[in-house]
Amino acid sequence: MTKIIAEIGWNHMGDLKLAKKMIFEAKKNGADYVKTQIFGVERLTSGPWDKDGRRQIYEKAQLNNVKDIKSLNDYSKKIKIPFFASVFSKVDADLLMKVQRKLVKIASSESRNYDLIKYCSKNFKHLLISTGTSKYSEIKKITRMLPKNSYTLFHCVSSYPCLEEFTNLPKINHLKKISKEVGFSDHSMGIEISLLSLEYNPYFIEKHFTTDKSLPGRDNKFAITPKELLKLSNYIKLKKIVNRFKGLNYQKCEAETRKLYFKRWDKGA
Repeated sequence: MTKIIAEIGWNHMGDLKLAKKMIFEAKKNGADYVKTQIFGVERLTSGPWDKDGRRQIYEKAQLNNVKDIKSLNDYSKKIKIPFFASVFSKVDADLLMKVQRKLVKIASSESRNYDLIKYCSKNFKHLLISTGTSKYSEIKKITRMLPKNSYTLFHCVSSYPCLEEFTNLPKINHLKKISKEVGFSDHSMGIEISLLSLEYNPYFIEKHFTTDKSLPGRDNKFAITPKELLKLSNYIKLKKIVNRFKGLNYQKCEAETRKLYFKRWDKGA
C-alpha cells in the first residue's frame, strides 16, 4: 500500500511547538512518515533570496542544531510516526546522523550533488532521492553509483506550486525501470494529482503539510491541510480494500441473496 510522507519542511518557521503540532496532526490524519528540512543560513550561498526577503525567512525557519532535531525526533517516536529530514550539505547530514541513520531525503535541488549522495549512502541505511531538475541520464548516474535497493527515486517536478499540465505522471513508470521502489513528490495544489498518481502505484506519496495555510512562507500556501491529508489517506486504504481478490465464485456475503432470491418472482412456474 502506498505510504504517505507529510513534508513539514520549514512550515513551522522555527517554532518547535508548532512543528510538534504539525507532526501530531500528520499522525492523527493518516501520514505514515513525517519529514522536515535541515539547513543553516550560515551555509547559504549568495542569490536572489538576499534581496527579496527569503534570507530573513530562512533565518527564522532554519533547523540547524542537534537539540532541536532530537526534540522533533523524540516527539515523533513518542506518538509512533517515523521522522526524517532532507539535507542539503554534509554538515546537515552530520546533524541528522546524530539523531538517526535509518532514512534521509535528498531534495531535487541536490539531485546532482553526487558527493552528498555518496556521503549519505555511506552513512544512512536508505536514501529517498527526488529527481526534479535532473535529466534522465543524470538520474541513471545516481543509480549506477549506489548499492542496489539502497535508495528510492521520487518523481518530482520542482515548480511551486506545480500546475497540472506539468505533472508528467507517466515518468513514474520510466523511473520504475531503474529503481525498485518509486515515490511521487507532489507539489500541486490539493490532493487531486496525488489521487490520480495512484494509477501508477507509487511506493510513497509526499505532500507538503501544514495546519494553517495563512502561516508565512511559500510552502504553507500550497501545502495540504489535515482534512485533505485524511481524505488522501482514506482513499489509499479504500483502494487497497477494493483491489483485494476474493476469488472467482460468489462470496459469503452473497449467500442469502443466492439462496432466497433465485426465482423469487417465478412462483408456480
